[in-house]
Amino acid sequence: MWIQYLIIALLFAGAAFYVGRIFWRAFFAKDQAGCAKGCGGACSVIDVDRLQRTIELAAARETAGR
Repeated sequence: MWIQYLIIALLFAGAAFYVGRIFWRAFFAKDQAGCAKGCGGACSVIDVDRLQRTIELAAARETAGR
């Protein structure tokens, strides 16, 4: 019976380690750029100029439609 408890305890410890590692890498890893995905793609960089152009274009469309 104690072997069953040992197996359950090992599985629980492994699962806790796995989940803890995911959280650690999502919030504290230094090798990832920007977002939690860690891809280093476009989600980690905000293009302020493009965002401003998009806002201005939407405002121009709104005023032209009135």
